[in-house]
Amino acid sequence: MSNITQNKGWIVTMAGLGINLALGILYTWSIFKGKIINSIETGGDFQWNMASVNDPYAVCCLVFAFSMILAGRVQDIFGPKITALIGGVLVGVGIIWISQTTDYLSWVLGFGVLAGMGIGFGYASATPPALKWFPASKTGLIAGLVVSGFGLASVYIAPLATYLIGVWGLQSTMKFFGIAFLIVVVVLALLLTNPPAGYTPEGVSKTSAKKQKGKQAAADNNFNAAYMLKQPAFWILWIIYFIGAGAGLMVIGSVAGMAKKSMGEQAFLVVATMAMGNAGGRVVAGILSDKIGRRLTLALMLGFQAVLMFLAIPVVGAEQSSAFLLVLLSALIGFNYGTNLSLFPSFSKDLWGLKSFGVNYGILFTAWGVGGFVLSRLSQMIQAATDSFTLSFVVADILLIVGVALTFTIHRQPKKV
Repeated sequence: MSNITQNKGWIVTMAGLGINLALGILYTWSIFKGKIINSIETGGDFQWNMASVNDPYAVCCLVFAFSMILAGRVQDIFGPKITALIGGVLVGVGIIWISQTTDYLSWVLGFGVLAGMGIGFGYASATPPALKWFPASKTGLIAGLVVSGFGLASVYIAPLATYLIGVWGLQSTMKFFGIAFLIVVVVLALLLTNPPAGYTPEGVSKTSAKKQKGKQAAADNNFNAAYMLKQPAFWILWIIYFIGAGAGLMVIGSVAGMAKKSMGEQAFLVVATMAMGNAGGRVVAGILSDKIGRRLTLALMLGFQAVLMFLAIPVVGAEQSSAFLLVLLSALIGFNYGTNLSLFPSFSKDLWGLKSFGVNYGILFTAWGVGGFVLSRLSQMIQAATDSFTLSFVVADILLIVGVALTFTIHRQPKKV
């Protein structure tokens, strides 16, 4: 019986990973953005303001994050299956809509609002059920595996999108992705399920499970969203998440444009390489944090990201950038960014439990959206005004150093009885 339930846990984990592989189209925005910019510069169908070309992406980040609160609530009440089904329909409809138009507002609403909300619902449904099938000692690993799909998506979407755009054009390519992802997410949603009542993860004895259940029940009753919002640890984590995610999303949203000068049409390779780093960072950070602790892992990753942002200034700003250095740098920045997406859900589970995990992590995840919106929008404005990414990297670098310092102020709050 334990083998059957263990296999079920891995099926749920892989289904969650598969859903995230579809939803990760967000990280391929720089490919689509490049085609929009090209259309603007050549007097094509897209007649947008150059400073606004990142807006659908920035709005998508923001809506994705805030919809996680509602999606988390739906997930906690109705379960992961219904939540993922809603997400699949919203993503599909949003992307199919923008495939029919070049209008700026339609892209902001279709990609930014509808697809952003769909991504939020799909993402919120993937991790919680997977975590419930495994013991606490595997929290980091399982969270890392599930969310790695979101980061890994650009490995196949970036080259596929580049090829399809060359053959069909941008609009037909978006229609293909809209239909494909609607089908994939809806089918995989049917595999998402919570463990049966009284389920004990393999490796946890019945006695210790009973004790743990008693402790956890008391903790869960207290660690709802209202309680969490009163804890200093929450606000410190929110600020750090804003910094870590915002710095990474700033680069992800523009990386193809950064690489185009030296790599031309092969710039999609930088997007794909960054995606591999992104996915790897989620798994490695999850495993590492299970061994050396969340706080130390987070401090190390933020510090490394600060160093990389500093190194990016001469590499990206060079008259003729080295393709090898760009690929290496993007992979490492993606790796460090990806660590955030496994560390913060693990922090949320450790500090406030699983009973209200959907809502609690949804609220914490707003930091990801606000960070992505603010820093990606700011970066595009700076780039449009200065024709350079240097100042953007300087701002991100300073914020990351602040984030490292804040990491050491995170403390577990005393538990209420």
